[in-house]
Amino acid sequence: MTTIVEQTYRRTIHPLHAVFLAGTIPLFLGALLSDLGYWLSYQVQWNIFASWLIAGGLVFGALALLSAIIGLFSAAGRGRGFVYILLLLAMWILGFINAVVHARDAWATMPAGLVLSVIVAVLACAATGIGFSVRRAGAAK
Repeated sequence: MTTIVEQTYRRTIHPLHAVFLAGTIPLFLGALLSDLGYWLSYQVQWNIFASWLIAGGLVFGALALLSAIIGLFSAAGRGRGFVYILLLLAMWILGFINAVVHARDAWATMPAGLVLSVIVAVLACAATGIGFSVRRAGAAK
């Protein structure tokens, strides 16, 4: 009696892409928490922290977006959806707008900076969740 076992593996994203993608969450979440700290205390230092964290999140987000676009055109990444790339793009664009808002005077950043930080943090979490869960071509269904 011969048994044929066909194994299908669920492929994950490239480890470097995973680092870039996962790095966006703590940076944008830290910016959100810093904005909350500024909203509660009006200490300007919290706004400066948020500005730096947003800048770091934009760097990691751009690298994750670039990795996703490269992965989209690779043979293994043909099954990856455009929703993931659109989420990353929306996260980066709104994060850039948030950085511009935070470049103004500290008093002028509220409440727009806080609202944008909430939206960008939610988009970063959603993009990371989808990025780590989307199956690639040839993966088990």
